Amino acid sequence: MMKIRAGFELVYQCPGPVTMLMAINVHRSRQADLLTPAMLQLSPGAQAQNYEDSFGNICTLVRAPAGQLVIATDFVIADSGLPDQRVAGSVQHEIADLPPEVLCFLLGSRYCETDRLSNAAWALFGHLPPGWPRVQAILDFTHSHIKFDYMQARSTRTAWEAFQERVGVCRDYAHLALTLCRCMNIPARYCSGYMGDFGVPLVPPMDFSGWFEVYLGGLWQTCDARSNFPRIGRVLLAVGRDATDVAISNSFGVAELVGFLVVSDDVT
Repeated sequence: MMKIRAGFELVYQCPGPVTMLMAINVHRSRQADLLTPAMLQLSPGAQAQNYEDSFGNICTLVRAPAGQLVIATDFVIADSGLPDQRVAGSVQHEIADLPPEVLCFLLGSRYCETDRLSNAAWALFGHLPPGWPRVQAILDFTHSHIKFDYMQARSTRTAWEAFQERVGVCRDYAHLALTLCRCMNIPARYCSGYMGDFGVPLVPPMDFSGWFEVYLGGLWQTCDARSNFPRIGRVLLAVGRDATDVAISNSFGVAELVGFLVVSDDVT
C-alpha cells in the first residue's frame, strides 16, 4: 500500500465575470480511497457547485467575478501500489453483446476519427487474434510511432494528425491508440487524472495525465501507450469519449491561465 498526496493550483486572470465547467474532482470510483477530503478552495467571491455529467464524472460549475481566480485542492489518497491490473485472456465481445452504455465508445468523436483511421487499423492489426493481442499490438505500434515532445504539444491535435505527424504528448498517444482500438471494434474511452513519476525517472514538469481504458472480458482495463508498461499510482479524475469530455476547464468568458501547478507525490 502507498499514500499519495495529490492536488493542484490553477490561477486564472479574468477581465470580466466568467463561468467555467471543470472536470477536476476525484472520480467516483476512487472516492472511498480518500484519506483526507478533496475539497476545492476558491478565491473570495467565486462560487462552486458540483454536478454529474453524462459519463458519471463529478464535475464542477464555477462562477467567478472579474479579477484573479485561484482554484486549488490538496488531498491524500490510499493506493494499492500495484501496477495496472490486466486480466489475462480477456475476450473481445461481439458488438451485439456489449452493454448499451459502452456502445458510444466504439464511435468516432472530436479527436478520434475512426473513419480516417479504419483502413490503416485493419491493415495493421486485422490479422491478429481479437481481444488483448490486438490491444497490445496497438499499444506497441503507438508507443513506437509517436515521439514524445512536450514542446510540440497542441491542444487541437487529433488522432489522425498524431498518426501523420508522429509527435505528441500523453493525450496524443491515448487518442491514437484508443481510436485504433475502436476501429477494431474494441470499446475504448479516454481517461484523465494524476500519474506521478512512481517507479520511473522523474520527468518535470508535473502535469495532469491522459491514458485510456478498453472494455474486454466485461471490464474496463487500463492502457497507456506512452509508457507501454503497467504503471503505479494513477488517480482517476474523469472518463469520456476523448479529451473534450474530460477537459480540466471550459470557460464561458475570458479566463487566461497564468499559473499552473500539479502535485502527485508518495507520502507513505
